[in-house]
Amino acid sequence: MRFDENKPLDVALNDLFERYSEGVPAVKQITAALVEKGVVASQQDIVNDHVAFRTLGLPHLGIASLGKIFLHYGYTQRDHYHFEKKKLDAYWFSPPEPVYPRIFISELRVEELSAEAQHIIKKYTAAINSDPVDALDLDNGAEVGAFFQKPLWDRPTKADYLRLLEENEYAAWVIYNRYYLNHYTISVHALKNGYNTIEDFNNFAEGLGIRLNTEGGKIKTSPDGLLSQSSTVAEMKEALFAGGETLAIAGSYVEFAERRPLPEYSHIPAQQLTTAQRREGFETGNADKIFESTYTSQTKK
Repeated sequence: MRFDENKPLDVALNDLFERYSEGVPAVKQITAALVEKGVVASQQDIVNDHVAFRTLGLPHLGIASLGKIFLHYGYTQRDHYHFEKKKLDAYWFSPPEPVYPRIFISELRVEELSAEAQHIIKKYTAAINSDPVDALDLDNGAEVGAFFQKPLWDRPTKADYLRLLEENEYAAWVIYNRYYLNHYTISVHALKNGYNTIEDFNNFAEGLGIRLNTEGGKIKTSPDGLLSQSSTVAEMKEALFAGGETLAIAGSYVEFAERRPLPEYSHIPAQQLTTAQRREGFETGNADKIFESTYTSQTKK
């Protein structure tokens, strides 16, 4: 994933990916191995299925705020997904052109947490009294790229982080990481034979010593059988909390996706299939398990 054009969207996505890949060693490890094996010539040859963000469902934040950026760039807001147990909602946004990744934005239904957890979150976000996206020049790609790394609230204390982690791991991840990119996704079906199925790619990744998310099985497949997804377990990073305390916490990860052809196009050779001829959108059951790539049930295995 890298865009050569100087459009604001290109600049923002390039900056977003470069910062993300610096903090997630599996990104470069996977790319280097694919280059070494002659599967791709560079990162640019890897098709990015989608990137995902986590947010808080609060005034001036959440999907309604972050989504404005991508709507400005010509994205279209699509299907809604509801995650009852995790207290999450999500939408995906389809790109203005197939070359760009889909965007998946989820948000935490903060009002469904305990009074104590809500108090902790709102203690940090109370000072946000206007939508921070409204203050951006969305035609300035560098400014937008920097925004994704901007701390919108103070660094949390270790005690507050651990209290949120105990109740809702998504909440804990967001209170520390803010809008840092949660993951990018390799379109495995766009790779050469031997790497272009989710099974083959998982074997390749595990052969590099990379751990995969096993929640619901390593492969999560939609009921129609046309969308299969897997993901690495989040990288652990040493986090600095308010007051100088530190703790190893879950960072970001890499996802793999295989979108199979729709039934009416199954006769077309794989190399000739267009994006529109493959399974589109997402699947609640798949995503529910992918979220757990940052959860302690996976990271502490």
